[in-house]
Amino acid sequence: MSTAAREVLVHPDKDALARQTAARLVSRITEAQAARGTASVVLTGGRNGNALLAALASSAERDRIDWSRLELWWGDERFLPDGDPERNHTQAREALLDAVPLEPAHIHVMPPSDGRYAGDAEAAAEAYATELAAAAGPGAPAKVPAFDVLLLGVGPDTHVASLFPEHPALRETERTVVGVHGAPKPPPTRLSLTLPAIRAAQEVWLLAAGDDKAEAVAMALSGPGELQAPAAAVYGRSRTLWLLDAAAASRLPEQE
Repeated sequence: MSTAAREVLVHPDKDALARQTAARLVSRITEAQAARGTASVVLTGGRNGNALLAALASSAERDRIDWSRLELWWGDERFLPDGDPERNHTQAREALLDAVPLEPAHIHVMPPSDGRYAGDAEAAAEAYATELAAAAGPGAPAKVPAFDVLLLGVGPDTHVASLFPEHPALRETERTVVGVHGAPKPPPTRLSLTLPAIRAAQEVWLLAAGDDKAEAVAMALSGPGELQAPAAAVYGRSRTLWLLDAAAASRLPEQE
């Protein structure tokens, strides 16, 4: 990825980051819906992803979106029972999804650890990959939809989705979804999109707020190897946005 393709936008604080990113997301979704009739977004969990969804829920702009024509996916998920409070889907429902008129069939939840794929993360990952491929249609080179926006939170160790530094999942080049085992933060078993699936998105937005993210942001934007800093390995086909608050950007070289 060329440096020119990457944009870094710094907001005064985490609340401004959430509000302004929510407004940006409304605009991007409505543009896609005006152009094609539908839009697709990949959600992220964590404190910044949930803060964005909460800001969108409370925004007067949210009604500009035709929620019935929005497809939602997830970049990763904790492989826990359905409804577990630690699951990204559960948190997203509380922050936004239960408050807007989404079509249930358009909410593509990664499988939980109970039910059909009980205890089998690999089978759950394969099932989600099949769902992505069906939505992408025949002949799609990446076997996933060309997502309009794919959201990612940046972890303090530079992980994105559930792709952690030096983890075998980072080396995956064929599959679009994998079971992640032995994750360095709980829970140890997760599901995650892989780098090829993430890079199929039209736009990738990376979110980071807080002092505890400053070192990770500086590292990822300094051009390290992909295995050392997964956040440095992700980009969109047409745009890559780093959306930061001042604290997370505090160790970057002075912005022009």
